[in-house]
Amino acid sequence: MGRYLARRLAQAIVVLWAAYTVSFLILDALPGDPVTAMASAGLDGGQVDPAELAAIRAEYGYDDPLVVRYLTNLGNAVTGDLGNSVATNRPVAETLGAALPPTLQLTAVALLLAVALGSAVALLATYTRRRWLRQLLLSLPGLGVAVPTFWVGLMLVQLLSFQLRLFPAFGNEGAATLVLPALTLAIPTGALVAQVLAKSLLTALDEPYVQTARAKGAGRVRIHLAHALRNASLPALTVVGLLAGQLLASAVVVETVFSRDGIGRVTASAVGAQDLPMVQGVVVLGALVFVLVNLLVDLVYPLLDRRIVVAGRRRSLA
Repeated sequence: MGRYLARRLAQAIVVLWAAYTVSFLILDALPGDPVTAMASAGLDGGQVDPAELAAIRAEYGYDDPLVVRYLTNLGNAVTGDLGNSVATNRPVAETLGAALPPTLQLTAVALLLAVALGSAVALLATYTRRRWLRQLLLSLPGLGVAVPTFWVGLMLVQLLSFQLRLFPAFGNEGAATLVLPALTLAIPTGALVAQVLAKSLLTALDEPYVQTARAKGAGRVRIHLAHALRNASLPALTVVGLLAGQLLASAVVVETVFSRDGIGRVTASAVGAQDLPMVQGVVVLGALVFVLVNLLVDLVYPLLDRRIVVAGRRRSLA
């Protein structure tokens, strides 16, 4: 188990380094720089002296060679220093830290809803003996994946807020404001979970160990939940880990639709202002969340299937 955890930690570090490096190179290849963009937008109410622009570039390190800037910024990032925002001159880590809690709250609720809804659809679709109900339930995930997230949000606002007046449409105050944005994120995510879990359950129910359990007199509910679901949940668990980063990215759109404070609003402002340190900080934050969630998923794997640890031990002995 120790070797298994060490390998996963090493992979997580490589992923974070790759995300930082790729984002740094891509942002550096963009035309212009954030200092010029701010000046052209009239940040100080007029034309900025070229000498002042040069001084600002020197302050933020934009006049250094690419390799020097990369190594300096990477070394600072390892210590948690992501630089200062060019637009606000505040530390990027501080700004992201202030904006992160409402976004994490939203994505956590959305992920729980997605897993609950997706699992319920998959279990009911594979358990029912009514052919028409099974076909109906199995067609729902495809529809949920195909519908755009922003359209789902607008429809939920129109129906549940403007017409039925059940939930507020905008804002961050109170648990009720979480319902509509969390549902907006949960519907496409839950649809993917339902697709993968339903397919895995159908495959697991045809396995020999299920036939043996039936021959021993096990009931349908016990077979479904105690035998098939445990093995079928591994692919769905993998999908949940992959979707964690996607939820954070989708929060940019959802927080804009529902006028919520969070990482989404910070990202939109940073992109509009060409605030490269802030944009890169958002990318690194998304990669960190993705890595942590997938590391947690990797730790849950051996609890569901001991063959993973056993296979790793055999490879190490060989």
